[in-house]
Amino acid sequence: MDIYTFWEQFKRSLAIVKKNVRIYYSKGPVIIFGLLMPLFLFLAFSIGRSMSLENLLPGLLGMTVFFSATSVGPAIVPWEARSKTLERLVSAAVSVWTIFLGDAVSSFLFGFLVSIVPVIVGMLIGVNIVHPLVLGFGLILATFCFAFFGILLSAYPPSDIPASTMMISSMVKFPLVFISGVFIPIQELPEWGRIIASFSPLTYFTDLMRYSIQGTSYYSVLLDVTALTMFTVLFLVAAIKLHEKSLPKRLA
Repeated sequence: MDIYTFWEQFKRSLAIVKKNVRIYYSKGPVIIFGLLMPLFLFLAFSIGRSMSLENLLPGLLGMTVFFSATSVGPAIVPWEARSKTLERLVSAAVSVWTIFLGDAVSSFLFGFLVSIVPVIVGMLIGVNIVHPLVLGFGLILATFCFAFFGILLSAYPPSDIPASTMMISSMVKFPLVFISGVFIPIQELPEWGRIIASFSPLTYFTDLMRYSIQGTSYYSVLLDVTALTMFTVLFLVAAIKLHEKSLPKRLA
């Protein structure tokens, strides 16, 4: 693919982003799983516990970015298939990766905009960000990672029923929250818990946020960033490959 073709496809993916923002940000499942769910989980975890804001904020950021960035992707593809607009996109002069890059960027924008709210609120009420550059870079990288993860979760089953896809994605996401050091720091987990946590991308993002806010982390910053980058590439490639296989079934 030459540079001109790539640029033309990229511009079309931005048009898909604009369409997704206008249509899907206000959908019920996106609001519930992207905004309300992390809020209620955080309240259930924090109320009645004598923990400082510096200890609470990394977990809040982990839940907020994870749920918000993965709430848009699983909703788009089934709705597109149900409304028959997916057929129009596929029959247009766009490639599969263009379509799902647009979906991923839509997920990224939603997740990033939502995630900066607790950061701003935390700073306004006196939380000290020890490493602001690491925090900003970590937010961007992890939001892209979870956005591609959300697109991956929408690949199977190839259904045009949004509720089915959202239910299956929730069955995957909730266990990850509880094994990824969001509620309990990784160093306080038993050995078997630390081994399981090492397979979750949310673990490395939460650890990176603890370093950014508290100045300490279980893993090194380089390992956290490397792991998130590898998960991002893995989710991107897997999402495109699986959607290429499932698209004929959705359009049948």
